[in-house]
Amino acid sequence: MKIRGGALLARALQKKGVDQVFTLSGGFCNPALEGFMQCEIPVINSPHEQVAGHLADGFTRINRNPAVCLVGPEGFANAIPAMMEAWGERSPVIFVTGSSTLKRQGSGGFKEINDVAIADPLTKHSIQITHGERIPEFVDRAWKIATSGYPGPVHISLPVDIMFSSFEVDVQSDERPFNKFPRLSGKAWPNPDDLNAVLNIIGKAERPIFIGGHGVWWSRAEKKLEEAGLKMGIPIFNIPYHQKLLGEEAEAYMGLADIHQYHPSKDAIHQSDVVIMIGARLDNQMNFGNPPLFPESTTLICINGSHEELEMNRAADLALLSDPGAFLDALLGLHTAEKWELDRAWFDLNRAKRGEWVKKMVDDIPSLEETGGKIHPLRLSLAVQDAMGDDDWLVIDGGNTHFWSEIAINIAGYHGQKLGNILHPGTFSMLGVGVSFGIAAKLTHPKSNVVVISGDGAFLSGGLSIEAAFQENLPIVVVIDNNGGLDCISQQQERMFANGTHFATDFRDIPFHTMFEGLGGYGELVTKQEDIAPAVQRAIASGKTACVNVKTKGYISPIVLATTSKRDKASIE
Repeated sequence: MKIRGGALLARALQKKGVDQVFTLSGGFCNPALEGFMQCEIPVINSPHEQVAGHLADGFTRINRNPAVCLVGPEGFANAIPAMMEAWGERSPVIFVTGSSTLKRQGSGGFKEINDVAIADPLTKHSIQITHGERIPEFVDRAWKIATSGYPGPVHISLPVDIMFSSFEVDVQSDERPFNKFPRLSGKAWPNPDDLNAVLNIIGKAERPIFIGGHGVWWSRAEKKLEEAGLKMGIPIFNIPYHQKLLGEEAEAYMGLADIHQYHPSKDAIHQSDVVIMIGARLDNQMNFGNPPLFPESTTLICINGSHEELEMNRAADLALLSDPGAFLDALLGLHTAEKWELDRAWFDLNRAKRGEWVKKMVDDIPSLEETGGKIHPLRLSLAVQDAMGDDDWLVIDGGNTHFWSEIAINIAGYHGQKLGNILHPGTFSMLGVGVSFGIAAKLTHPKSNVVVISGDGAFLSGGLSIEAAFQENLPIVVVIDNNGGLDCISQQQERMFANGTHFATDFRDIPFHTMFEGLGGYGELVTKQEDIAPAVQRAIASGKTACVNVKTKGYISPIVLATTSKRDKASIE
């Protein structure tokens, strides 16, 4: 029995456990699509290749199991932004390109581009399949690379002549590995001497803090992190933009390790004697490990599960190669063995400071009189959460919309608000991912309500993906923070431009809610603050993909204010 190369690819991916594919159907990929159909692997056809990539990324982040984004050669170019977003979050998406013919490569073939070279800096592994009978081998290698150490996206280019050619169905069955099904990925186990050196320092700490990053999520160690923080009295902070690790209502969670969005984190870092940074990078958000963010008096320890990530953290005082889960088990062993003597004073101090911050942030929200009757974005996000339940998913997307929503999530969490989970853009702060992530959340949790808070600019960047929600009957609610422009950018311009104005950032008054109605959904315009939560509840109750279009007034967020503190400074660095 012979099957096409595309079907052979589909079978190899099925054996690895792939259970969801996203695409924009194209002729170059038809054999693979036939293969996925024969394997009964669901395929969602998206309105754009970038949307397909963001859907695969969102699905992968939630399940922590690779999904596939399948595109043609010209579609590959459209999918690059999604590849970059997945790369920033170490999301092991498998990008597959049905590429130009291998037989005449380099001679100007139909839609020929060097997709392997383009994808290389945005993936852990980018490779072209050069022989159809080696398809299972290429898939096996790509899968292992995507899921090992700190995971990350990979790219496989399958030339169209191999895609359409026929091969024996059992090719490479007589070669190792005979078992083609997924195996547990290898994890770094700490060297005992290095581990003991780190534990000795932490064991003597009087004011330690955790800063958790994406490595904790991908190692599935977030519960262990919470247990260590709670049992051992160590306050936990989260790297900005990275996957949420703990619910904001968790007692051990304090807030973002961002001195602008969560001011008490500055005091915690400056007063700490040991910072345990686990599964995260000393990048621009962490001032590359340098003062003034991390004072010289603090011992900075980085725990990373791969050599690549550890090398990024050269500035650390101590660096330990270890899977985050293995390290946390060892750390918790100090508590179990009654070798942990830290009292609760430091933990309680950080809890108290969080409470003071919450009160101040709420007290400082401008009144409706001060905003001219328009809704402040912080009040918008708080009101949306008032309408949500414990199992509901919240997705945030935008510039200031994102930043104010992060603050609102911490405030609501401190007051006991529980959510199923939270998704947001990653390291690159890419606009337009929110709706796709919301659809992915609904696809994976169909019984939960999913609400997306999106800036108007973010929706215009990626809102076309809403068609997939209608097409696949995955009703989500999109709340538009409609302030009439790219508010985050205009505020920077007003503080940077010599004439104090903004330029090329305004939108017209867009009736987003009627757009949803025209597509067959539910839409509602909100102009009063007290109407937000009821409108969101009505949108959820409609059972349709819905839009709540909220007229707001743009207010500069603390982080944007910080980035514009100097006239010629427009970035966080």
